[in-house]
Amino acid sequence: MSVDTAGYGIWIVIAVMAIVTLATRLGGVFIMGFVPINERVEQFISAMSGSVLIAVLTPLAINGDNGARLALLTTAIIMLVFKKPLLAIGVGIIVAALVRQFPLIF
Repeated sequence: MSVDTAGYGIWIVIAVMAIVTLATRLGGVFIMGFVPINERVEQFISAMSGSVLIAVLTPLAINGDNGARLALLTTAIIMLVFKKPLLAIGVGIIVAALVRQFPLIF
């Protein structure tokens, strides 16, 4: 038997990806339930989050346009000065939008 998925293909892909995402998140929580949290594990978790952030932002800084680079720089400066992530992200988005809207100025 063959199932015609021509109209449902995209929804099947979305559902499978949602299930995979949910499984990896719940699986991580389940596995960490068996790991005793000590100072060494806390240091590993802290270092891992920073590593993921760098892995995501480095290609953007290298291969991105001027809007992306200036947004990253602005976000970093605002975060260092004010220590408010939401403010830093918002200002970064505004800077990226302005640089892309008015490319000749920057």
